[in-house]
Amino acid sequence: MLVGTWNLENLYRPGGPFGPRDKASYEAKLASLAATVTALAPDLLGVQEVGDPGALADLAGTVGGTWHTVLSEHPDSRGIRVGFLSRHPLTVLADTDAFPRLLRPVQGDDDADSIARMGRGALAVHIEPGRGPAVDAAVCHLKSKLLTYPNGRFQPRDEGERARCGAYALFRRAAEATTLRALADALLDGRGKERSVVVMGDLNDEVSAATTQILQGPPGSEIGTPGFDRPDRGDAVRLWNVAPLIPEDRRYSRVHSGRPELIDHILISHHLLGRAESAGTGLIGAADPPSLPSVDEEPAERRDASGSDHAPVWLRLHS
Repeated sequence: MLVGTWNLENLYRPGGPFGPRDKASYEAKLASLAATVTALAPDLLGVQEVGDPGALADLAGTVGGTWHTVLSEHPDSRGIRVGFLSRHPLTVLADTDAFPRLLRPVQGDDDADSIARMGRGALAVHIEPGRGPAVDAAVCHLKSKLLTYPNGRFQPRDEGERARCGAYALFRRAAEATTLRALADALLDGRGKERSVVVMGDLNDEVSAATTQILQGPPGSEIGTPGFDRPDRGDAVRLWNVAPLIPEDRRYSRVHSGRPELIDHILISHHLLGRAESAGTGLIGAADPPSLPSVDEEPAERRDASGSDHAPVWLRLHS
C-alpha cells in the first residue's frame, strides 16, 4: 500500500481571484499534477490547497480510472481545504476545525477577535485496501509560515509588526497542531499497537519544530534514536514521523528562498512501523531529487504556474 501527502498549490478552476487566469493555464496545471499522480500511483493521497471542489474531480478525471474523493467542509477564507484522493472507497470518520476542550482561543492579529478554530479543517477517513490492514488516516494543512499583515500586505511596516505577526502565526499553528493531535488521539484510542493510523499533511514546519513535535506524542522513540527499539507504555499513543526513512538528499518537499525544507510529513502508529518499507519525496525511483521552484513572500506570482511548488511525500507499507 502506498500512502502520500501533497500540497497541490492553489487548485482552483480558472476565472477566480486566486487560481489560473485562463483555461489553458488550468489545463496545463491539471496535466502536470495528473502526470505526477499517475507516476506515483498512490492507494491513498492526502491533498491540500483544493480551492474548488470541482477541481479535484477534474484532476481525478484527468488521471483517469476509478478514484474516490472526499473533501473537508471547513475551508479557509480563500476557499482552500484538505481532502483525499483514493483508489479505494472511503468512509469519513471526522471533519473538524474546533479547538479541543480546555484549549483557549488564540490571538490572530492586532485587532481581531481571538480565534478558536483551525484555519482549515482536519479530515479523517477509514480505508480498506485490497491487501494489507485497514487504515484510519487524517489529513491537515496547518497555518502557513508566510506572514500576512493588515490590508493584505506581505511586508511589515516595521520590525515590531513583523515580530507580532510572527508570534500570531506561531500561536495559530501550535493550536492547530494540538487540535490535530486530539484527532489523532481519538483515532488511536490508546491502542496504537493494534490500530493502523496515519496522520499526514502540510505541517508548514520541519521535523524538529515544536509544532511538529506536538503531533508525535511522548518523546524518546523517534526513528533512528537509541530508544526506537525499546518498547514502553508510550508506544500505545505515539506517532512516528517517517522523515528519517527518506534519503537525506531527498529530504525536502519545498524550496523557500533557495533553501530546501521538509514541511510535509507522514506520521504513523506503532502498528504500522513494522510495515514501513520505504519513504521518499517526489517520484518513486526517480534518478534525481525533486526539482522544485524557489518560492518567496509573493505567492500571487505563481497563480498561473503549472504543477505545484511542493513535492509529494510518500510511504510504502507492505501487506
